[in-house]
Amino acid sequence: MSERQRIVIKVGTSTLTSAEGRVDTAYIASLMAQVAALRARGDEVTIVSSGAIAAGLELIGDSLNSRPDDIPTLQAAAAVGQVQISGHYAEALAAHGLTMAQVLLTRFEIEHREAYLHARDTLSRLLELGVVPLINENDTVATDEIRFGDNDTLAAQVAILIKADLVCLLSDIEGLYTADPRLDEDAELLREIGSFTEEIVSAAGDAGSSRGSGGMITKLEAARLLMAAGSPMVICEGHAPDAVLAAAAGEQVGTRFGAQNPSRSRARKLWQALSGSVKGSVYVDDGAVHALREGGGSLLPVGVTSVSGSFSAGSVVDIRSNSGLSIGRGLTQYGSDEIRAVAGQRSETLKGGKLLPGLEKTEVIHRDNMVLF
Repeated sequence: MSERQRIVIKVGTSTLTSAEGRVDTAYIASLMAQVAALRARGDEVTIVSSGAIAAGLELIGDSLNSRPDDIPTLQAAAAVGQVQISGHYAEALAAHGLTMAQVLLTRFEIEHREAYLHARDTLSRLLELGVVPLINENDTVATDEIRFGDNDTLAAQVAILIKADLVCLLSDIEGLYTADPRLDEDAELLREIGSFTEEIVSAAGDAGSSRGSGGMITKLEAARLLMAAGSPMVICEGHAPDAVLAAAAGEQVGTRFGAQNPSRSRARKLWQALSGSVKGSVYVDDGAVHALREGGGSLLPVGVTSVSGSFSAGSVVDIRSNSGLSIGRGLTQYGSDEIRAVAGQRSETLKGGKLLPGLEKTEVIHRDNMVLF
């Protein structure tokens, strides 16, 4: 590929560590050699790396009887390990004459508009200066992230933030299979995915490694966000020779998720719909699914069948089919109780507050505040 690209590489804990849970410095060196090759041809590279907790436990493990599960100890391990991890990356990049920048993010920087813009400007400037940002969740304060460790989603959010051209998720498995290949010898690797189906979601399975806390499910969630934002994503085996270089060159490696929206949605619309914490789900009938996907309209009360969760107006919610498949996400104009009150009702019934006082708005989620998957 001749055009320069902005690439996000996400490295999972299971890829970054040995079977004994120790940080694999030789692997980091080999991966940074690929980053150097990308930088040499003009590509801008950002790394989202897990492994801080594993690195910290490696250093302080003698004082622990087993892997801890309490938040304070995990946070302490992250604080120790983040220094160790960043040092390994900085050393490996320096060997190629490259400079690394440490960036720690939380949901606050993603969900709050002013902080979001500051993070975007800082990362963009680092890339313009030829620096390689190393990003991780700020595990010492983000307790909810420690419990689930969704650096896959963090990588997707970073990619949306900086308008990346490609996201490469390095895993301990070759890609997404029709079934778990460790349990089913007939499982087949899915090479190209252009849209989500229930069969694809059900193939995700559970987390595959005790050293990591994510899994294929979080990778599919990342792919869902990126496809809506117009950025392709590749899941591939991180230890395969030159896997990142192959993915960046467009070669067939792992599983590639195509961009559904090559023209990209407006930046603010993407931020509104994709960057907030999801507070609940709105379930819609088949007619609404068709109208949203094919007609390009807003979500009206008549198409809503049910609601899950408790949330207020202005919250980010998933839009799901009655079978549970997530088809989109957006900012609701009603609270959950109000949606339950208007579900299935036609707009004519709601106008003028005929059903309930104050419910004159006809859209549950306006098209301008919605992104479809």
